[in-house]
Amino acid sequence: MTSALSAAPLDADAFRALLRRQAATVTVVTAPGSPPVGFTATSFTSVSLRPPLVSFCLDRGSSSWPTLERAAHVGVHLLGEDQHEVARTFATSGIDRFAAHTGWRYGPHGVPLLDSPAAWLLCRVTGRVAAGDHAIVLAEPLHGQYAQGAAPLIYHMGRYASVAQPAPEQRAA
Repeated sequence: MTSALSAAPLDADAFRALLRRQAATVTVVTAPGSPPVGFTATSFTSVSLRPPLVSFCLDRGSSSWPTLERAAHVGVHLLGEDQHEVARTFATSGIDRFAAHTGWRYGPHGVPLLDSPAAWLLCRVTGRVAAGDHAIVLAEPLHGQYAQGAAPLIYHMGRYASVAQPAPEQRAA
């Protein structure tokens, strides 16, 4: 069987269109600074259990990158299904995101912590890896908390959405 598929990588528009079909949890990552920074990300994932590690990606051309490039600690907030406006605020460029969103406080290490997410993690940054025009940031969770029964906010096909019925929580055996 011969293939007519090209060995060249997908162009950016085709790649974006393809990945829009993948549902992703919506997170807001925050870091201390003067002023503090925060941005909406759908690239958050768990990496390892031993030791606990998570990752997220950030465009190195973004206004948040200079602070994230130096940050020793970050907050990762998994947004709940009712937090569309929080996601939009932290996805909007050219505004003071913390002035526009007043539901937050300073936590340990000066990390801004948002009020009432479905879950949050306070993390120590352990590494940064250049990956194309982005950086993959690796972080070790130091503290965390979750709201029992909270349904996550997801991003799919260019829109915020929620799961129809969250799965019941189960403990691993």
